Amino acid sequence: MSCLTSRPLRSLLAVALLSVLVPSGFAMAEVPIDFDAHMEAAMHQYGVPGMAVSIVEDGKTVLAKGYGVRKLGSQELVDADTLFVLGSTTKAFTSAALAILVDEGKIGWDDKVTDHLPGFQMYDPWVTREITIRDLLVHRSGLGLGAGDLLFVPRTLRTRAEAVHALRYIKPATSFRSGYAYDNVLYMVAGQLIEAVSGQRWEDFVREHVLKPAGMNHSTTDEVDHFATSDRVQPHARLDGRIRGMGHLEMLDERQGLPQAAAPAGLLASSANDMARWLAIQLNHGALPQAGKDGARLFSEAASQEMWTPQVLTPISKYPAPLDALTPQFSAYALGWDVEDYRGITILEHGGAVLGEQSLVVLLPSRNVGFAMQANSEDGGVVMKGLMYELLDHYLGAPHHHWVADFGAFKKQRQAAAIVALDAMDLAQAKIKAGSGKPPLPLSGYVGKYADPWYGPIDVSQDKARLRIDFTKTPNMAATLEYWQYDTFRTVWDDKGIEPAYVTFALDASGKVSRINMKSVSPLADFSYDFQDLVITPQP
Repeated sequence: MSCLTSRPLRSLLAVALLSVLVPSGFAMAEVPIDFDAHMEAAMHQYGVPGMAVSIVEDGKTVLAKGYGVRKLGSQELVDADTLFVLGSTTKAFTSAALAILVDEGKIGWDDKVTDHLPGFQMYDPWVTREITIRDLLVHRSGLGLGAGDLLFVPRTLRTRAEAVHALRYIKPATSFRSGYAYDNVLYMVAGQLIEAVSGQRWEDFVREHVLKPAGMNHSTTDEVDHFATSDRVQPHARLDGRIRGMGHLEMLDERQGLPQAAAPAGLLASSANDMARWLAIQLNHGALPQAGKDGARLFSEAASQEMWTPQVLTPISKYPAPLDALTPQFSAYALGWDVEDYRGITILEHGGAVLGEQSLVVLLPSRNVGFAMQANSEDGGVVMKGLMYELLDHYLGAPHHHWVADFGAFKKQRQAAAIVALDAMDLAQAKIKAGSGKPPLPLSGYVGKYADPWYGPIDVSQDKARLRIDFTKTPNMAATLEYWQYDTFRTVWDDKGIEPAYVTFALDASGKVSRINMKSVSPLADFSYDFQDLVITPQP
């Protein structure tokens, strides 16, 4: 679930960056005349079965359309009402739900979390006392990148409340408010807080107070409603290559995706028509498209300004050529939005990814333009990111450039570099393993009941001549441990969609296991597989 200095940027710079006035004499550009053909060609080239695109200009929907098919081998077409799971672009909806409660006077952005969730705890008692509702949304808590995601990735038996309770055992990576590291678990806390304040589950509150007033009548917040709708896509990915993202495209089991507990961070599902309404509301600073003379609003203009105001500076990683022109000069995170510049103009955007589906939402306030894209394949990132900049160039009057092709080349370069790194590791391992070809201890020496403070129980067992590891709170997250080298094994998960990991047993002076460490095998593994954060020790 994607993609995530600590001082709020309450300055004239922030105000200037967030100006939404349309320049005088500016005429709205139409959708590129060859857009449909370009979309379909890009989808075919990069293996994306289906997509949806919404474009809003000056409050009007100029495009809300589906492309391709809902699943491989099917003739069921994606239409403007077909549902896609949004992933982390859900975070802006959670922020909007909180904004509604702020407008009602029930909470304040800078209220302490414990004012509304008295039993809430972080690892550090001082952080527990000081963390605010605003802090939950801006990735500056001190947690590491993706910390705690294994509580619900790829699925879990835990409730949302149980996952939130486990936060107290996750050690911080940095001091509070000293840096930026993207997380998902604190948006789950935000969901719990909404329930505590409103008396409604996050799912029900967002459906009744965000989606229904917005006229987003096809969107869903609950997997029960989602699976009851026939007009939805199926997720796709490439799993049979050396690393995820390489090999043959295949359809995934949609019911093996993220659990309902993680919904406030990334499980809202929507369509092209509904996302067009969401774009219009955002660009209208909370005013509903059907407001008319009564001035009906989803949230106040003050709340809109608050949600768009940069809060935390985010690190800038320079793109290599030929993408280097896309590297921003300014990058920050607001309340559920990334804020950066492109060609000297401020944009707000956020991406999302969850089990075989991806999404992207982009706002260009100074031109009163917004667009959203969804894809039912993990290959969709190349198409969406490239189209994002092609559309931005179009609406900014810049020369056309085929950014989709450049992002495709960039992805291939990253994959090739990852394969080189894996080959080097395999070669080194082969030389070390050539000596004995077996682990130092008999397999029974590694068997036992283990646990991590925040994840919970992890079992290692012996099944005849092989070791097995089982993450017992995560259904179907079990693997055979193939011997790698020294006291290190490599997972072969029963579910091939889970990122492979190295499992290293540390021995004490008596030759007994004192600790287990893990890390992902692939250099490109999703950060939500935060194996490296586990501290697994034997249990009595």
